[in-house]
Amino acid sequence: MPGLTDAAVLDAWSRNVDPWTAAVRGGEIETRTLVTNAAIVDAVRSLDPATGVDLGCGEGWLVRALPGVAMVGVDAIPALVEKANAAGGGDFCVLSFEQIAQGRLALAVDVAVCNFSLIGNEAVDGLLRAAPTYLRQGGSLVVQTVHPLMACGDAPYVDGWRAGSWAGFSSDFADAPPWYFRTVAGWIALFAAHRLRLTAMREPLHPGTGKPVSLILIGQLEA
Repeated sequence: MPGLTDAAVLDAWSRNVDPWTAAVRGGEIETRTLVTNAAIVDAVRSLDPATGVDLGCGEGWLVRALPGVAMVGVDAIPALVEKANAAGGGDFCVLSFEQIAQGRLALAVDVAVCNFSLIGNEAVDGLLRAAPTYLRQGGSLVVQTVHPLMACGDAPYVDGWRAGSWAGFSSDFADAPPWYFRTVAGWIALFAAHRLRLTAMREPLHPGTGKPVSLILIGQLEA
């Protein structure tokens, strides 16, 4: 479908740096403040890592939320990395998933985290394929994403590109990025294809509705 590409994802995010930073730092996203922020921190802490990398770190909140873990944050949007560096709390640099897939992120950390940052298709596949270049053997990848059953809406429950929306966000946002929808089976297959053995799945629930807000997958890099 025209315009539904990995490049369009980055293009849209580059135009929403300021409203996104304001929304995250101002606690404007209810599901994050109620559920998903704590859920991803708990998932990472459950692995007791000493070192880690936040892939698609945005303005850097998760790196700052993990004191005691030597974290590096990377993002493809230079303006977001500038916001992260200005706030401090870790080391941040500009790298796209495509560059990481080429081996440009040379690390050997205990945990890599993708918190709602795996939005595209080919770029995501390349990022997971490159896991041995940034995870130590036996290290873990932790992914939090929208829960497929809740995010599917009226569309068919099949993997594929979808148009984006800023519904529920302030009017400061514009040009919502497209996103690549994956079923639960699609996520499991993606992990298996890149030697990431699924060790845990979590479905954080909204305290008011009792419905799952997100899906967290933890995969261990096999030899």
